[in-house]
Amino acid sequence: MAFILETIVTTLSPDGSLHLVPFGLIRDGEDWILAPFRPSPTIANLEASPCFAASSPNDVRVIAGCVTGRRDWPVVACEKIRGRRLADSFAHAEFEVVAVDDDATRPRFRGRMLHQASHRPFLGYNRAQAAVLEAAILSTRLHMLDSEKILGEMRYLAIAIDKTAGPAEREAWDWIEDKVAAALGREDRILARPKAAP
Repeated sequence: MAFILETIVTTLSPDGSLHLVPFGLIRDGEDWILAPFRPSPTIANLEASPCFAASSPNDVRVIAGCVTGRRDWPVVACEKIRGRRLADSFAHAEFEVVAVDDDATRPRFRGRMLHQASHRPFLGYNRAQAAVLEAAILSTRLHMLDSEKILGEMRYLAIAIDKTAGPAEREAWDWIEDKVAAALGREDRILARPKAAP
């Protein structure tokens, strides 16, 4: 079973534009594999500039935001590569691509770590944060799964949101639920939106 680390990956286009996207990095010995599906700006960027950064976000809204079209998150310059990484993160690592296993559907870019740094203590995610991560991943597979499977998974994840979410996790959940509802053509919600404070 592969060990996959869920991160925010950043790459640069030839003109210096930043692309920021959630990605599961696959550990392979000392290296980490990045395997985006075609078509992908990440692939074009890596082919032009074979390096990338991976960050562990402090705020799960970054992950939920990226899968729902909200990609404008603060970044800072990397230390060892030409690139930028997520500013608000527990830690980040910088990689150079040392090999590519080309494929018509999903090429695999082998990244070798050049630098890593911790930026704040990590005490752990609560259940709502983990549920947002799982819902975000689920929302990228809407074209692959049966609607009842999707709704069943969302209903289960909603239990953790209802019990343990703070304002940030609840906002992240609402973004994802909006995306799922739109894709499935539904108007009802699994979790009602919180009432505004008086």
